[in-house]
Amino acid sequence: MVKQAGDTVEVGELGGAPYRIDLPEKWNHKLVVMHHGYSVGRMQFNPNDPPRPTMSQFLHRGYAVIQSAYSETGWALNSGFSDTEKLREYFERTYGTPSERYVTGASMGGALTMETMERNPAPYMGALNLCGAVGSSIVHAGRRLAQRAAFDYYFPGLLPPLDNIPTDFAGTPELGSTLQKALDSDPGAASAMRNITTLPTNSEVVRMMIFYTVFLGDLERKSGGLPVDNRNTVYGGTSENIDTDYALNDGVRRYTADAAARQYLLKYYEPSGKVTKPVIALHTGYDANVPVSQLTAYHQAIDRAGYGQNYVQQYVHRKGHCLMTPEQIGRAFDELIDWTHGGKPPSPGLLP
Repeated sequence: MVKQAGDTVEVGELGGAPYRIDLPEKWNHKLVVMHHGYSVGRMQFNPNDPPRPTMSQFLHRGYAVIQSAYSETGWALNSGFSDTEKLREYFERTYGTPSERYVTGASMGGALTMETMERNPAPYMGALNLCGAVGSSIVHAGRRLAQRAAFDYYFPGLLPPLDNIPTDFAGTPELGSTLQKALDSDPGAASAMRNITTLPTNSEVVRMMIFYTVFLGDLERKSGGLPVDNRNTVYGGTSENIDTDYALNDGVRRYTADAAARQYLLKYYEPSGKVTKPVIALHTGYDANVPVSQLTAYHQAIDRAGYGQNYVQQYVHRKGHCLMTPEQIGRAFDELIDWTHGGKPPSPGLLP
């Protein structure tokens, strides 16, 4: 435990999960629970490191902030939920019960934010979901597998088959260069991949295909098999000529999901849409990693469950994954606080 300009920083490990607690000198006795996003390596916390800019938005407003590194890496909707709840309980035993609690997180942490609000909403006043990979994990992972399978049709042999991804697969500069050269040398196939993925450049296609391979390999190891497939995927939009769609659908390799592995993803996590507390979802206008359309589908699930009045979706004019500015995140948080204290729901659409 150290002091930083009067603030208290505690780091440690709880049940195999490293954690960090930031307690401002003038604590308002309210708490923000933060979930981090997808990470291939284990996060480590140094008590001498200053708080990250996003975290500072909450600390400057007087809120304590806690965050767990989880006891597993990668897709951690299992351990991320339970480890963070254990940390919250530890914080309250140590520092006292907060008068109010809010939950937030970015990317996969946004998915954990919504899992928390669906599975354990009682402790929280509301949630701020930042660029969250929300909604059905089956749909989310299935989209990535289908796009990677299409890449293999156009550029065979450059990446491992999706049902046999080596445990040591990693995106190296050499691999990235090889893929980039392959796309640049075949403009027609590269254009089809940009159309399928809605990515604007060959370099973004390369980056995402490598990440999808890492992501799907991680899911296979956690679930014990291939949890998603493209058996019923009908590809379209490859070019202005529908014959190219026919060719892809006829030639792409079709994968079949393992039933037991699929159950893992259904458990971690298939949302119900039961969102009983105020939630603001903040996203950039363009995000290659987590398309805004994914939030729209989740919003529809919330509407079908009958809780649409508790969910507001906003965006900012920024390009990239989770590239909202700290100040924009702070403004959205202020709107959430006002809403949970009886104010009107914030306006959807562009963040003011």
